[in-house]
Amino acid sequence: MKKGIILIALIISFSSCKSSKRAKQKTASSQQIDTKKIAETTDSYNIKSDDVLPTDEKKSSKSKAENIIDYALQFEGVRYKWGGTTKSGMDCSGLVYESFRSSDIILPRISRDIAKKGSKVALKKVHIGDLLFFKTGNRRNSINHVGLIVAIRNNDIEFIHATTSRGVIISHLNETYWLNAFEEARRVL
Repeated sequence: MKKGIILIALIISFSSCKSSKRAKQKTASSQQIDTKKIAETTDSYNIKSDDVLPTDEKKSSKSKAENIIDYALQFEGVRYKWGGTTKSGMDCSGLVYESFRSSDIILPRISRDIAKKGSKVALKKVHIGDLLFFKTGNRRNSINHVGLIVAIRNNDIEFIHATTSRGVIISHLNETYWLNAFEEARRVL
């Protein structure tokens, strides 16, 4: 009985990390864009020199955020696997969990629980290494997706995450689907 309850709890908790395939099905005419969110993303960001991944010309000692990002980037192209945390398959919260764990920062394993950690940050003030949280698909009543900011360029936030359809990829917050699904940004570091 106890094992059954634990199994059910695990199934429910891991199911909170799916991205919707319906994004492709939406037509431009059926989408309504939240102008408040667009204004937030198109305002000028407070961009510092280390808000973009370092090049060879920059200092050789990397920040904790850069180390976490480097770890996450090694999973780019890995297929989506519900509950996955390895190169054989990865889900969104698994990617964030493992990336932070590589720098000895232990976060919860579920997106909505990770969203309770750190402090909320306005989009205008995000930095690399901050987390973006989303409410996607049929489960738009609670946070069910997370991404890690890897770069901020030309007033666009780039983040790495795992999607059910394309696996681990880098997306842009200015993409209509992600902008509409965006819920909040948080800083754990």
